[in-house]
Amino acid sequence: MSETASATMTFSVAVQPSGRNFQAQSDETLLAAGIRQGVGLPYGCKDGACGSCKCKMLSGSVIHGAHQSKALSPEEEAQGLVLTCCATATSDVVLESRQVSAEGALPIKKMPTRVTTLQKVSDDVMVLQLQLPANDTFLYRPGQYIEFLLRDGARRSYSMANAPQGNSVELHIRHMPGGKFTDHVFGAMKEKEILRVEGPHGSFYLREDSDKPVILLASGTGFAPIKALLEHMLAQGITRTTTLYWGGRRPHDLYMDAWVRDFQTRMPSLNYVPVVSDALPEDGWSGRTGFVHRAVLTDFPDLSGHQVYACGAPIVVESAQRDFAALAKLSEDEFYADAFTSEADKALA
Repeated sequence: MSETASATMTFSVAVQPSGRNFQAQSDETLLAAGIRQGVGLPYGCKDGACGSCKCKMLSGSVIHGAHQSKALSPEEEAQGLVLTCCATATSDVVLESRQVSAEGALPIKKMPTRVTTLQKVSDDVMVLQLQLPANDTFLYRPGQYIEFLLRDGARRSYSMANAPQGNSVELHIRHMPGGKFTDHVFGAMKEKEILRVEGPHGSFYLREDSDKPVILLASGTGFAPIKALLEHMLAQGITRTTTLYWGGRRPHDLYMDAWVRDFQTRMPSLNYVPVVSDALPEDGWSGRTGFVHRAVLTDFPDLSGHQVYACGAPIVVESAQRDFAALAKLSEDEFYADAFTSEADKALA
């Protein structure tokens, strides 16, 4: 097919080693086509900014739309790597992706939601409780996220911070000054406000077919999906040895530190290591300092027998993925991540 052909064509996409197959039209991305047909490829921002959807193309050809070089470099593209969120097929394609969802992925829904409570837990973090329609069932895996559908067509993504319980969803929202949505959350938003959301999205969730010890790595509000994983593990009686590393610049960035310490009393298999990178003398901080992923390497110089779940700022997630594999022998297939990419990050293309 020529790139200038006007007729929409349909190509076959196969995903190895799962054997999943779907059809992709020449005017839609591989990721959108997979989601449309219930084949959940891994992804994060869906905007070519984070690299979470990157996978190997074993055969075929694609055209990439606009994306950031940090998500997919020209060298990686030359090696046959693709970003499914902005790649469209120009032939039949075979991909290699080990994190593809199984048959029967959870349905993605659009629905109204009501703000029930707003709790400011630090200078720049708001805990939002949402109530979903009582007459509808919203299923999600702990670790996934929802998107707010704003009136101008824009979307904002936030991880759900609680394991599924009734029709209530908890979100942790960091204020980005000048941000269209977060300025509203920290300004005019009131209880009982109605918003529209879509979800669940994302491939960040606990792989329960393993008994390997777990490292949970969070920076800032990346703690939100980690909290959902912890609640799920406790509810399901999962007793795998689990160590949570939560990093912030200053102690108040660990805005639910007391919650974690209380939770430990109910989950004996959980160890907690808070890490602060830029404490000031007045903070009186006597705990671990430095980069949070470096604390993991200090404690676990050999990660070959572990699973890692990392969430937070892209620089933290990218550094952890690189260094854990290179320095601590972590299998690339055992690193699961959700990098938070803000609109400001996406603008830096």
